[in-house]
Amino acid sequence: MLPNKLGEILTKQGLIRPDQLQQALLHGQKNKNKLGSAIVALGFLKDSQILRALEKQFAVPGVDVAQFDVDQNILTLLQKDFCEKHMVIPISKAGTTLVVAFTDPSNLQVRDDLRFITKCKIQPVVATEISISTAIDKFYGAIRQSQIDINKENSDEIIEAAATSIEVGDVNAGDAPIVKFVNGILMEAIKRRASDIHFEPYEKKFRVRIRIDGNLIETASPPIASGPAICARIKIMSKMDIAERRRPQDGRLKIQLKNEGREMDFRVNTVPTLWGEKVVMRLLDKTNLQLDMTKLGFEADDLELFKEIIRSPQGMVLITGPTGSGKTTTIYSALFELNKADVNISTAEDPVEFNLEGINQVQMNADIDLNFSTALRAFLRQDPDIIMVGEIRDLETAEISFKAASTGHMVVSTLHTNDAPTTITRLTEMGIAPYLITSTLNLIVAQRLVGRVCDVCKESVKVPDATLINLGVIASEIPQYTLFKGKGCMTCNNTGIKGRLAIFEIMPITEKIREMILKNASALELRNACRQMGFKTLRRSALLKLARGQTTIEEVINSSVRDNLE
Repeated sequence: MLPNKLGEILTKQGLIRPDQLQQALLHGQKNKNKLGSAIVALGFLKDSQILRALEKQFAVPGVDVAQFDVDQNILTLLQKDFCEKHMVIPISKAGTTLVVAFTDPSNLQVRDDLRFITKCKIQPVVATEISISTAIDKFYGAIRQSQIDINKENSDEIIEAAATSIEVGDVNAGDAPIVKFVNGILMEAIKRRASDIHFEPYEKKFRVRIRIDGNLIETASPPIASGPAICARIKIMSKMDIAERRRPQDGRLKIQLKNEGREMDFRVNTVPTLWGEKVVMRLLDKTNLQLDMTKLGFEADDLELFKEIIRSPQGMVLITGPTGSGKTTTIYSALFELNKADVNISTAEDPVEFNLEGINQVQMNADIDLNFSTALRAFLRQDPDIIMVGEIRDLETAEISFKAASTGHMVVSTLHTNDAPTTITRLTEMGIAPYLITSTLNLIVAQRLVGRVCDVCKESVKVPDATLINLGVIASEIPQYTLFKGKGCMTCNNTGIKGRLAIFEIMPITEKIREMILKNASALELRNACRQMGFKTLRRSALLKLARGQTTIEEVINSSVRDNLE
């Protein structure tokens, strides 16, 4: 609020005289205090009297926000700088309504800005300048201190691997706080079982987000000036070129956790953006790697079929899906199942995400022309039983993979496609002859990940039958559905989702499917044939999880498309 406006309100209501107002203004200028603080300091009025005057002027409830116990989650909706500039502070939230304390609730521009920033309806209350200033210092200071404490505590828990123990002082003389901040973020991500960390520079802020159970959550917003130092620190730890800021780079980082006595790997990538380099770190926690195939999310009959086919002495199995759909976990669990003393397994990966004992894993390296195709050629001279190709990306890799599978080897690989039937279309578009596909390919598995309902806060929900029918549920099966949804708690970060499980679409290459492929059948025709043979689609697999109360309607919609049988 402008000093003159507060002075006008107080003099108009007869609480102070004009000469007292001038004296308070001079006192404020001399001591760099706000008018309200000056009036209280001079003893003209108490802060509570100013609050009652503001209530009367604006006809909204008045509060002493310094006495409130404001939730830190609410405070993160607004930056401290914004609150100090406009003398506002959020104090509570109910649904989509945010209660905000103003010194001047009549400022419609600020209210519009608040609606835009917080995406909430704004319910104004009035408070004095002293009360709001005290609350800003108290609550935002507590957040800052807690972040410092977390970073200090977490940084002490990390011992870098010898290969990455490089002094950051070589980059920036003032980087000790940066080291602690980065270590703190890494430890927070590990403790919260995040899958990725994003360090993102923008024009007016630097944002850090972590992905937990598929959802990105903002966790810190350090000063924008610290962005280059944070990026440089991560690049040094990941053995990247810190002088190269114009091209994307890949790196890898390994740290040791002092208290837990275990190691954690990070896959790191940088990319230049308009306002600086963005860094994304993928957490590779071997303790989270699920190698027990019975716990991946397969239905019992699908799991039995999958195990039967991967144990075949020759042929090919393809695991398909977009990035982040759990293909690596599925393929590693299959290799773990096949990893016996009398079996020679070789893998070509880019990158090697997890080290598996007893399996010969080869890291691709473009700098020396070690790619999937050259690695595959070498494997064929290494007396292999099982070959895993990290990803079929081009015709050359595909041809060698199919030829290896047709000459007495079991080949397991991944491919990026939407579902199992479209994998055939993708292979033919790449240039693989249909006869080679039908004589070699044994099984296609398409998969996605769906969020698991939080066990701590889950509650049963009722939805109209029409909602389930629109999802593709048969009317006669509706009574079998027991629906739950998490209402949100500390355990699940108020998302209602804790953990994820996979849904699968299994497509074995049967004689009928082979005939259709040779006749150049479309993906739709193949999909319909699979359904007629009783094989589950991604949507059907998701609905089975929904029926058991393991996931939610929103997760089903986000992970699969409705089946249209024609």
